[in-house]
Amino acid sequence: MPTLFEPLSLGAVTTPNRVFMAPLTRMRATQPGDVPNDLMRNYYTQRASAGLVISEGTQISPEGKGYMDTPGIHSDEQVAGWRTITDAVHAAGGLIAAQLWHVGRVSHESFHDGEPPVSASAAPYRNRTTIRGEDGRPTRASCPTPRALELDEIARLLEDYRRATINARDAGFDLVEIHGAHGYLLHQFLSPDSNQREDRYGGSLANRARLMLEVTDAVVGAWTSERVGIRISPIGSFNGTEDPDGAESGLYVARELARRDLAFLHLSEPDWAGGPQLDDGFRRELRATHPGPIIGAGNYDADKAQRLLDAGLIDAAAFGRAFIANPDLPRRLEDELQLNAPDPDTFYGGNEAGYTDYPVYA
Repeated sequence: MPTLFEPLSLGAVTTPNRVFMAPLTRMRATQPGDVPNDLMRNYYTQRASAGLVISEGTQISPEGKGYMDTPGIHSDEQVAGWRTITDAVHAAGGLIAAQLWHVGRVSHESFHDGEPPVSASAAPYRNRTTIRGEDGRPTRASCPTPRALELDEIARLLEDYRRATINARDAGFDLVEIHGAHGYLLHQFLSPDSNQREDRYGGSLANRARLMLEVTDAVVGAWTSERVGIRISPIGSFNGTEDPDGAESGLYVARELARRDLAFLHLSEPDWAGGPQLDDGFRRELRATHPGPIIGAGNYDADKAQRLLDAGLIDAAAFGRAFIANPDLPRRLEDELQLNAPDPDTFYGGNEAGYTDYPVYA
C-alpha cells in the first residue's frame, strides 16, 4: 500500500506526496476589494511542500462573502493578486487549488449593503459569523434570517461559478475545489433542515442535490473534469446546518459525482469541529460508491492517515491546524520530527504573527 510520502495521480496533475494542505480561512486579504496580497503569498509559498495546497475559501462573487477580509476571485485585481501567489508556489515546486466558495446564509447584512444574504429558504437559524468590530478587530455577530434564492437567480449563480472557474484558471491555479460542505450554500440546498423549497430544487433528495450537481457541471464546463474536485461534509453539524439524512445524501451525491469523473472527492469529517469520529463503515460505503481519488480531512494525524491509506479508504489526507503551525509539515511527518503547536488566538485576522512566523525545523 502507498505511504503518505508517495506521489498520487489526481486528475490532470501528479502530486509529489499525499500530505495535502486543507483549506483554511485566515482573513488577511487587503481591503477594500478582498484582494490577495504579499503576506498571503509568503504564507502559501512557505507551505508549497504540501502534495497539494488547497486555498482558503475564495468567494465567487460579492454575494458569496460571509466573513471579513476573505479573498475573492471575481475581480481583475483579485485575479492578479492570486497570480502572484500561484506563480510563487509553482516556483517553489508546489501545486495549488482554488476553493470556490459561496457561503449562502452564513453571512451578515454589513457585507451586502444592509440586505440579507441568500439561502435555499428564508428560514431563521442560529449561527454567527465574523465581521470587523468598531476597534477594527474581528468580532462575532449573529447571522440574520436569509432570503430564499429565487428560481430565476439560479442561472446567474451558475454563471458566477463558471466565471470564477475561468478566473482561477487565468490566475494560474492547477485545480479548483467546489466548496459543498460545512453548512454553506450548496450544503444548505442539500440538507432538508435548511431547504424547505417546493420547486425543483426542494423536497426529494434528487431535487435538493440538483444545485450542487449543476454547479459541478458548470465548473467542469468552464475548464475540464480532471481539473475539478469537490468538498462535502455529509455527516455532522456545521454552521447551524443539521443534516439528519447526511449519510444517505452524501452517498447519493458521491455516486452522481463519480459519474462526472472529477479529479477528487474531498471528505470533511465531523471530528475536526468537535463532532463524533466517522466510522469506517461509512468510509467503505463511500469508497464503493466513488472509486476515484478520495481525500480525507478532519482530526487527522500521520497514524490515522496511514491506517486509512492502508485500508484503501482514502488516497490522501488534508491537514489543517497542523499546517498552520508547521509550514514544513510533510518533512516533519516523514522524519517523525516534533510539531509546532498552533496559536488559536492568531487564526483569524491580523498580520504575520501566527501566520508567516512559524519556524521550519532547524
